[in-house]
Amino acid sequence: MKGELRKEALEAALSSVIARHEVLRTSFPVVNHNPVQLIHPAQPFHLSLADLSLLDGESRSREVLRLAGEEARRPFDLTTGPLLRGLLIKEQEQEHALLFTLHHIVSDGWSVGVVVREVSRVYEAQVRGEEIEIEELEIQYADYAVWQREWLAGEELERQMRYWKEQLAGVPAFLDLPLDRPRSSLTEYKGAAKAFMVPQHVLTALKALSRKEQVTLFMTLLAAFDILLMRYTGQDDIVVGSNIANRNRREIEGLVGFFVNNLVLRTDLSGDPSFSDLLHRVREVCLGAYTHQDLPFELVVEAVQPERDSQSTPLFQVMFVLQNAPSEELHLPGLTVAPLPIKGRTARFDLMLSLRETQQGLYGTLEFSTDIFYPETIENMVEQFSTLLTDIATDPDREISLLSVIRDEETERLGDRFYQDVLAALGSSSI
Repeated sequence: MKGELRKEALEAALSSVIARHEVLRTSFPVVNHNPVQLIHPAQPFHLSLADLSLLDGESRSREVLRLAGEEARRPFDLTTGPLLRGLLIKEQEQEHALLFTLHHIVSDGWSVGVVVREVSRVYEAQVRGEEIEIEELEIQYADYAVWQREWLAGEELERQMRYWKEQLAGVPAFLDLPLDRPRSSLTEYKGAAKAFMVPQHVLTALKALSRKEQVTLFMTLLAAFDILLMRYTGQDDIVVGSNIANRNRREIEGLVGFFVNNLVLRTDLSGDPSFSDLLHRVREVCLGAYTHQDLPFELVVEAVQPERDSQSTPLFQVMFVLQNAPSEELHLPGLTVAPLPIKGRTARFDLMLSLRETQQGLYGTLEFSTDIFYPETIENMVEQFSTLLTDIATDPDREISLLSVIRDEETERLGDRFYQDVLAALGSSSI
């Protein structure tokens, strides 16, 4: 944050958001062997302060990143709370960094946007010396939790459990990915990530294909990722996990809380279908999962009772995410604000592919467990996925076994002009 920062105004804005959302002042003590929600009274929120202004520029930058990593790794006490903390780092008189850390049990990606939007609004009012009336929420997260338990019972619970039992019957316990290192009996969740960009013309062609086949871009990209995983594992029964925001009711759109759920997406790639035909299979899988998205993942595991292994997550070990949660930028008067680039050092799954549309194209990161994969393996995988998307955009009617993951010289030579022909063939020349 560059410019004149009003620390008191920022603390007041954060205090206001915490007072408004009960979940941000909730802890989870154990009562009679079960965790319960304990909501604490609203209190002023204070930012810790680290002053690095006496360090030289290079040392200061290193120390900011060190503090960020340290903050991310520092555990919370769920039984006592608080489950959020803030650290303000003073780099120079007109330059600060803010680290705001929340436990996942009280927040999700969508919640971050809610917090950012509300902090921006209150901070601006504070700086202008204006009174701002914060309206009460219609419901709180605890109300939603009670409603979910009451609704997801009896016949509705049976219906959802029945679907997942049938959908995941005989599901393979693991994706047999070739590993660079054997799994350790002690998983340390060490990770890294490889970023990449799929060019805009390829993304445009894939979006045109999605419209033509009446599927979403998510489904098209998932189908491509399934093919890549099939190439690596030799399996045609591919299971991946995916996050869903689970914000399908108006009353909870503006709530902070943990609503996101893990969906298990199982795709049959047998019979060497064309990519277009595979899209229709993936579409049915996704629509079925969306219809039954309300069953928490832990209950899906309970219903299916898959083979378990302490070294791996149940049902899936690979995650696929297309980021589409509403994004919010922090707007603070008198300040220029930008995100602090921090490299992730953990991995919750063997692999997690995250994709996001940008003006430059499709931005992706492939997070991987460094316990079992070398960086070179992931670099190859990323390049092969990008090449596969290019080949799919070129000829989606080709059988999936004929789609290439190896970039050839001819494709490089044809470049953008080739893709204009592809778009025209798909009827998207007006895009």
